[in-house]
Amino acid sequence: MFEDPLQWLVIGVIVVVIFLWGPQKIPDLAKALGRARKEFNQASKEMNAVMNMTPAQALLQVPAQVLVQKAPAEMTGDQMLVDTASQLGIATEGKTREQISQEILSRAKPQG
Repeated sequence: MFEDPLQWLVIGVIVVVIFLWGPQKIPDLAKALGRARKEFNQASKEMNAVMNMTPAQALLQVPAQVLVQKAPAEMTGDQMLVDTASQLGIATEGKTREQISQEILSRAKPQG
């Protein structure tokens, strides 16, 4: 009936658990294990979803507070605009402030 050593191991673990915590604690332990497994599976699914995203999609998932950097107090609006454009890889030489703003906005809008 119980020829497999793994079956004896499982039976032994169950007996030890009953002796250590008592039969009334086993449902609580099972619930805790179930919750832990559910959280692990949910985190795994979220991680796989993030790993399968394109960089643009992943950037859209980041909260805006993380993306906004504090500008030094001495920076003017034009300097911040040029700095933002250069961080996005937009050439700013020979362009007006409005042209730079439009390019930044076009890159910030989701594609599709």
